[in-house]
Amino acid sequence: MKIINWFQIPAVRLDRAVKFYGDILNASFHQMEDRMCKHAFFARNPLETSITGGEIFEDGRSKPCGDGVRIYLDAPAGVDGVLARVEKAGGKILMSKMAIGENGFIALIEDTEGNHIGLHSM
Repeated sequence: MKIINWFQIPAVRLDRAVKFYGDILNASFHQMEDRMCKHAFFARNPLETSITGGEIFEDGRSKPCGDGVRIYLDAPAGVDGVLARVEKAGGKILMSKMAIGENGFIALIEDTEGNHIGLHSM
């Protein structure tokens, strides 16, 4: 059973957040805007339903924070590679790479918007 179907990362400036995540994860995005919100969807095959989808969004109401729910983004090439790009992209490393036994490695960063985001790799 897949527990998470969708995630949203709030941004104050969507363009800055998209650049940050693009730089550290080599991610690409599909962007759109509606009456209420600007969206930047992490690119994935829309037919692949086993992969959790998500977006960065700017709506003027939701505020980034470091003390709420924490998500862990996949770093398939390794946490070290992502951490090496975080500060250059404008973020902060809050917790360096840490082994979690047979479950791989994690780290914690602060993005350009102030969100605390986990990284995970095997």
